[in-house]
Amino acid sequence: MAFFKKFFTHVIPQKDPDKSIIPVKDKPKPPYYGTVTPYPKFDATSDASTLQSAIKKLDKDVIFAILVKRSNEQRQKIKAVYEASTGQSLDKALQSALHSHLEDLALALISTPAHFDAYLFRKATKGLGTREHILVEILATRTNQEIRDLKRVYKEVYKTELEEVIKLETSGDFTAALLAMLKATKDESTEVNNDLAKRDAEILFEAGEKIKGSNVSAFIDILTMRSAPQLCKTFQQYATTSDITLPKALQLELKGDIEDCLIDIVKCSWNTSAFFAEKLHHAMKGLGTNENTLIRVLVSRSEVDLKKIVQEYKAMYGVSLQEAIRRDTKEQFESALLALCGPE
Repeated sequence: MAFFKKFFTHVIPQKDPDKSIIPVKDKPKPPYYGTVTPYPKFDATSDASTLQSAIKKLDKDVIFAILVKRSNEQRQKIKAVYEASTGQSLDKALQSALHSHLEDLALALISTPAHFDAYLFRKATKGLGTREHILVEILATRTNQEIRDLKRVYKEVYKTELEEVIKLETSGDFTAALLAMLKATKDESTEVNNDLAKRDAEILFEAGEKIKGSNVSAFIDILTMRSAPQLCKTFQQYATTSDITLPKALQLELKGDIEDCLIDIVKCSWNTSAFFAEKLHHAMKGLGTNENTLIRVLVSRSEVDLKKIVQEYKAMYGVSLQEAIRRDTKEQFESALLALCGPE
């Protein structure tokens, strides 16, 4: 939490827009920060056969030795071969062999990213109470294409438009913010417009601190539509306009779900890896462990930026993520999570 406390106190001036793009023959090629990579000697038929045998024997070690060491694309090929050769759903087979958090982890691993996100969204909006923070986490950290895939898959699987679910389960400004992100029209450019940052900072200042009450729609429009690098520059410009930082202004001006939503968007824009590191820390802080959060974050980020999250966790909390997992989990669940994290 110290990272974001520092951020909420003052915007770190030397923070520049993301420069992690490596130019290759004049074309930007982003480096890979995932911890799971395609298995080099991949054989879907052999893996499916080994998995079938392991499920029959209830051999959890072998099941996860395959699942965590294959990329998601490879897991989908294993799943297709398994179901074609056995005539049985791999999901149901794993459910019969595994239980509790191991079952949840295995099912997450064999889901496509879009199906996993759709499942998470469904789970967060069904039953008593809506887990608002999960809705924000998904929509604020996925690309436009990933959000479009999520909407398509959600409609295919649950026969309902995701927009209607959000309208039914949320209300007010929070609904407006979620629907704005659901449009999947956020700028994804890495270029920064200094003039636009200055104008946006002035608009945000006038929408919040300068008036009695606040113009929430202005905050929503800017925070949900601008790219992360552009917002970082806006945060810096805001600090030159106001005596307090934008995140602190949000805390003072807004309350409830919309405050939490917009602050999470700010955190993600400033440092997505730190945002997820904080999530993991809270999942293992104090009494009890939130295994669902561990599964959700580690699986969804394992082929995106989990390597950076691991590094950020150590920098923020002075202990490695792997050590924290060893303290809070055990047996096959522990070993599977550690395998997703990669070596220390």
